[in-house]
Amino acid sequence: MQSRSDEAVSLLRHAPLVRFLIARIGSIGAQQMLMLAISWHMYDLTSSAWNLGLVGLFQFAPGLATTLIAGHCADRLHRGRMVAACLALQAVVATLLMVSIATHSVTRDVLLAVSLVLGAIRPFQMAGQQSLLPMLVSPRLLARSMALSTVVQQISVIAGPALGGMLFAVGVGTVYLASAVLFSLSAVMYAFVRYDYTPPPREPVTADTILAGLRFIWSHPLLLGAISLDLFAVLFGGATALLPVYAKHILHVGPQGLGLLRSAPALGALCVGILLSRRAIASGVGKKLLIAVAIYGVSIVAFGLSRWFPISLMLLAISGGADTISVIVRQTLIQLETPDRMRGRVAAVNTLFIGASNQLGEFESGASATALGVVGSVVVGGFATIMISAAWSRLFRPLATRDALH
Repeated sequence: MQSRSDEAVSLLRHAPLVRFLIARIGSIGAQQMLMLAISWHMYDLTSSAWNLGLVGLFQFAPGLATTLIAGHCADRLHRGRMVAACLALQAVVATLLMVSIATHSVTRDVLLAVSLVLGAIRPFQMAGQQSLLPMLVSPRLLARSMALSTVVQQISVIAGPALGGMLFAVGVGTVYLASAVLFSLSAVMYAFVRYDYTPPPREPVTADTILAGLRFIWSHPLLLGAISLDLFAVLFGGATALLPVYAKHILHVGPQGLGLLRSAPALGALCVGILLSRRAIASGVGKKLLIAVAIYGVSIVAFGLSRWFPISLMLLAISGGADTISVIVRQTLIQLETPDRMRGRVAAVNTLFIGASNQLGEFESGASATALGVVGSVVVGGFATIMISAAWSRLFRPLATRDALH
């Protein structure tokens, strides 16, 4: 019988999967550096938590118009080339920001306009990425491949902000330049990801075909529970948008410390992802999913109250580890419960919910910080996440009682 270590090695011998993972390293690292630069740049220009929240809102709003179309495209087009095109466009955006730095033309409105463009592109990228991985491995290997992909993602999330924080010593324009280079290299890698692709029969684009993903999710309570759990848990429990405020005014660690704060959740996620890539959760996945979400909420509450930088880093790492359990379980269930002909459209709806939880969550953080103060916003949001975990255990019994990933 093949050992678990041998199975882990066999994943890395799968050329299309390896090419996909290398491309993810570059693209996610570039996105992390780009968003770190934009958020710090915005706060440096305006000193406003409200404007930090607007960056998230402006990234979320365009997705409302493009997400369902992106899902339809992911089910009709070559997914690797679709992602490559999205990354190439983001390279252009990063290059334009670099030029605007050199010409001293960056303003609050420019950064918000850039956020709108990035928000319009991202649904196409995420729909393509999420529906591409199941095409590269067998269903038996999907859970562990998803965990390995998460490991790669978290390596990039750690390295991206840390590298971005160091490049700030040279200048914010250098961060934008590095992002543009990584986006370009990753676009080339995605363009050469190979899988069995047969163009589907042509059919007219109608409201019925575009909304098919929504109807499919609504008719499957397990999928609805998994996707909506991420929306509400991270919508209220996210603290990412307020990290520049913590770095500058509460923990007093500057942009380099901000890079470490942004990287800390990814370090926890990396450790958990490595464990799950070697051994997938065998039983009680629904219960463990909800417990992980509750742990995430507790760690966010504690982070909000912390005033010591090392403890804050540790708590963010715990939140990242707990969130990784949630992500791997939810994403694996979504892929396994969805037929390939629907994966792009279901992934698009999932992207919309993820965007709402992340970008709209950033706006919620900025708005609540204005009303409750920065610390009050983070603490109340963490408590809300804990209550959501308890509520979902009763509202979505098929999810809560799910025993195995297969």
